[in-house]
Amino acid sequence: MNQGRIWTVVSPTVGLPLLLGSVTVIAILVHAAVLSNTTWFPKYWNGKTAAITSTVQVG
Repeated sequence: MNQGRIWTVVSPTVGLPLLLGSVTVIAILVHAAVLSNTTWFPKYWNGKTAAITSTVQVG
């Protein structure tokens, strides 16, 4: 591990929870942004498939 000396500055009992907590917060923020800015994602989480609502007329 090329960044192994970081644990001489920050204790692993403090650094690892901060690292994992920040990853969790970022993931929650990304999911919240996708949920609030799309129409298909909430439907997907509710178990509905994204069906085409308009018909295509040929000719």
